[in-house]
Amino acid sequence: MKPASLRRQTSSGGVIYRKYSDDVEVALVLVKGGRIWALPKGIIDKGETPEITAVREVREESGLDGRIMGKLGDVSYWYSVQEENLKCRKTVHYYLMEYVSGNTSEHDSEVETAEWFPIETAIQKVSYNSDKVILKKAKARIKEMALIK
Repeated sequence: MKPASLRRQTSSGGVIYRKYSDDVEVALVLVKGGRIWALPKGIIDKGETPEITAVREVREESGLDGRIMGKLGDVSYWYSVQEENLKCRKTVHYYLMEYVSGNTSEHDSEVETAEWFPIETAIQKVSYNSDKVILKKAKARIKEMALIK
C-alpha cells in the first residue's frame, strides 16, 4: 500500500455574538447531515486574508454579518480522505465578531441550519473540542468587554 499524500489547508471562521437580555448569544451551524454543531468556517480563497474569509464564511454559513473585534487563536488538526489516500493538516484562524445584521434563516446550503445559543449552552453543544476551546476564549474576551458577568 502506498503512503498517503500530505496536504496543507488553511481556513478561517468566527464566533459571532450579540448581547441578548443579560446574556450573550453566539451562532452555531449544524453540519454533516445534522450530526455536528460547529462554528462557521471555510477555506481561505486565493487573494483573501484570513479576516476577509472569516467575515465571508460566517455570512455564508450563518446568514449573519459581523465586525471583527479581535483574533481568538488558531486551531490545527489532521484529517484523512480515505478515497484519495490523503492526509491533510488543517489550520483554522478564528476571530471574535460582533453581530451587525442578518438572519440565521439566510444561511447557505452547506449547513442544515444556523441558530443562536446562549454562550454557555453553545460551549456544551459544539461537537469538537477545539470549538469548545475557542468558545471559552470568546467568553473570556466578552467578559473583559464587560458584556457579561
